[in-house]
Amino acid sequence: MTQEYDVVVMGAGPAGENVADRAVRKGLTAVIVESELVGGECSYWACMPSKALLGPVAAVDDARHLEGVGGAALEPAGVLDRRDRFASHWKDDGQVTWLTGAHIELVRGQGRLTGPKTVAVDGTELRARHAVAVATGSDALIPPVPGLAEAKPWTSREATSAKEVPKRLAVIGGGVVGCELATAWQALGARVTLIARGQLLGGTEEFAGQLVAGGLRAAGVDVRLGASATAVSRPRPGGPVTLTVDDGTTVEADEVLAATGRTPRTADIGLETIGLEPGSWLDDVDGTLRVNGVDGGWLYATGDVNHLALLTHMGKYQARICGDAIAARAHGQEPAATAWADQAAVPQVVFTQPEVAAVGLTAAQARAAGRHVRVVDYDLGAVAGSKLFADGFSGHARMVVDEDRHTMIGATLAGPGVGELIHAATVAVAGQVPLSQLWHAVPSYPTMSEVWLRLLEAYGL
Repeated sequence: MTQEYDVVVMGAGPAGENVADRAVRKGLTAVIVESELVGGECSYWACMPSKALLGPVAAVDDARHLEGVGGAALEPAGVLDRRDRFASHWKDDGQVTWLTGAHIELVRGQGRLTGPKTVAVDGTELRARHAVAVATGSDALIPPVPGLAEAKPWTSREATSAKEVPKRLAVIGGGVVGCELATAWQALGARVTLIARGQLLGGTEEFAGQLVAGGLRAAGVDVRLGASATAVSRPRPGGPVTLTVDDGTTVEADEVLAATGRTPRTADIGLETIGLEPGSWLDDVDGTLRVNGVDGGWLYATGDVNHLALLTHMGKYQARICGDAIAARAHGQEPAATAWADQAAVPQVVFTQPEVAAVGLTAAQARAAGRHVRVVDYDLGAVAGSKLFADGFSGHARMVVDEDRHTMIGATLAGPGVGELIHAATVAVAGQVPLSQLWHAVPSYPTMSEVWLRLLEAYGL
């Protein structure tokens, strides 16, 4: 059986949903192919459940740092129940209802490209008049540590959906996933050991990783930096796990979490039928997310799969531009916009204790790119709003300024509650607002937002 649509989207996560939605809004027909749950990784195994676990941790930590507030404590069973609600109990009925209301058709099953503009799903052939968009996302990478795969480790999926708190949890990896889930499970009662080859949160400003390491240690996590697991053993399925570390020590745990990166979910989607490498990132895309080098220009890639910025909000940003571009070309027009923020103005919040929020380039990244920059630092705890936010508030803020253009090209903040501050910096970075103009954006007193004024004053304005 063959069905024809203007656009065929492979993957019903946030990126795929937004591609289809934008195309339909511009008068095209669209179908989404999904082999798991509509809503994708973010809704069920990443953003939503992880932040549902971390939200109560932050609330209790904030309360404990305010004199006059007593009795704040976590109830693990209640936290897990709340997490289940935010993950919709791993049912996608609500998301499917949204698709129906948006006039997007859904085909369940594993979709595979079988040639130009053609996707096969369990005996049904879907043909695209104009475009196929790959939005299949990514999977957790299991590093090649001897014995690790055989030990059946947790990945981010198991770590965000576990029904019980493990007594002991070993985390391999010091990135966002490792740090956030170490924060959550330690607070919920596990004894966590985190093993990282370098500093935590590599790719961010060094001070951010140092503050997070300090926060984890203060919470009771055994943080081992500059260390690597060299072997993993789990003699009995479901039994204890033993990790051998390169310093000769061992770590005993009930579960081990592999949090060392992502791999593209493209191994079994038929890329070989159009001359591309199965299992590869579709990272050669233009500003409209169209894959370069594919005859006819009909293939697009949005979200994690293009490896530009593995964040839900950036995948959705790309998808909006992609859907609009597909529709414009279908109507014989040139696309009105191209994506660039997914490389120059990417915001991210890490929900550890303390939080880390960043956008744009770090100082090291800017200098490596040949930019003439000035770095401005400020003690976030010296701001009146921070002192009111928490007794003994500790944090740090950094602004990276392009001295040739006198604009902010990067900012990083670390401290309790800083996630809600980062959009101000994102607007400044994306808008390329001159610092002389930004100085007239007066922050309200007494809020932590006053840090932006303090950074500009430290710069000399």
